[in-house]
Amino acid sequence: MSVDLQPTLRGALLEMRPLRADDWDALYAAASDPLIWEQHPERLRYTEPVFREFFRVALASGSALVAIDLADGRVVGSSRYNDYNPASRTIEIGWSFLVRSHWGGRYNAEMKRLMLDHIFAFVDEVHFVIGPQNMRSQQAIQRLGGELLGMRTVRGAENVVFRMVPTAGSLGGG
Repeated sequence: MSVDLQPTLRGALLEMRPLRADDWDALYAAASDPLIWEQHPERLRYTEPVFREFFRVALASGSALVAIDLADGRVVGSSRYNDYNPASRTIEIGWSFLVRSHWGGRYNAEMKRLMLDHIFAFVDEVHFVIGPQNMRSQQAIQRLGGELLGMRTVRGAENVVFRMVPTAGSLGGG
């Protein structure tokens, strides 16, 4: 079974669809708020040159999704899959952000639920790699049922790593 790392996923609040080159303007507009990135290791991601590199890498990854608010059709964030390992049946979900008007749980929970429900057909474990100062994201993953694995060096930097597995009644368990 081939893994689709760029599905179109639809929930009650959001549609997640593959990132396209013509999403640049809308996604940069969503990401250009400095407060989104204040706890993130890449604090300058709201600036055009830094976000342009983020966008280039996301587009090249073949696994990035944009989040579209179904109420108004506006791009409100993005996320992506990374490091799929078919042998260990693991993958990472990360590089996620939402505009501040969509903070507070409902939208992030749906974004993650959609992505987890899709990917758990192919993997047994999902990792979330979060900067140690990014308490907002760490707390959000814990609220969604993420299990803390501890500090690990990932991509050359110390990060906090969480995992989720499919279980009956959990976020990704159907």
